[in-house]
Amino acid sequence: MKKQDFTFGIHAVEALLKNSPERVIEMWVLQGRDDQRLMPLLAMAAEYGVSVQQASRKALDDKASSSQHQGVLVRAKPAKQLNDNDLQALLDKTETPFLLILDGVTDPHNLGACLRNADAAGVHGVIVPRDNSVGLTPTVSKVACGAAEVVPLFQVTNLARTMKALQEKGVWIVGAAGEAEHDLYKADLKGPIAIAMGAEDKGLRRLTRESCDSLASIPMAGSVSSLNVSVATGICLFEAVRQRLG
Repeated sequence: MKKQDFTFGIHAVEALLKNSPERVIEMWVLQGRDDQRLMPLLAMAAEYGVSVQQASRKALDDKASSSQHQGVLVRAKPAKQLNDNDLQALLDKTETPFLLILDGVTDPHNLGACLRNADAAGVHGVIVPRDNSVGLTPTVSKVACGAAEVVPLFQVTNLARTMKALQEKGVWIVGAAGEAEHDLYKADLKGPIAIAMGAEDKGLRRLTRESCDSLASIPMAGSVSSLNVSVATGICLFEAVRQRLG
């Protein structure tokens, strides 16, 4: 049984049951737990005919490979992995795309937090390279608090080529880079746009940076040289939200 087949945590399980109940095979809940937070999940499981079993805390810890399961875990069929073709289909039906590109984010906690930011900001899709990037793991889903079930994650084979295809569709790509001459608040983030973020330690890779239409930096007043990628992503996305609402 592959570890990737498990989803755990109240919000992640709720989102899975709401959005893709057909994927859910079975559910385990912590023995003796029947509080108000769990009741809606048990009701949904019953509605969709999902088998529910009680399990000890250690059994849940072992299945989740984590103690952060909040007393609920499901085994589900893996989600369809979205690729370049799925991204093209999204672009064809979206009038003003608002996208997030994550280059080389390998920490599942960071990807989960970025997906949560993307959901809150109304992003239409998140694009990551298939190699040198984390995909949808149970930890990503848990940290994303349900966003992993609703925000499309496109895993593409060649990020630079995908960026060129976006530009051919009229999408302007702004890359976040500390060395950029212009700061984020002077960038035009309205219209069809993709914001590209690099990994915290390395930033955008050279080819990704060169593939952007423009670069922007987040003004930093303190002594730290960089922000966590999920924090920086939130800042950039919500500056775009502010401009797009104006």
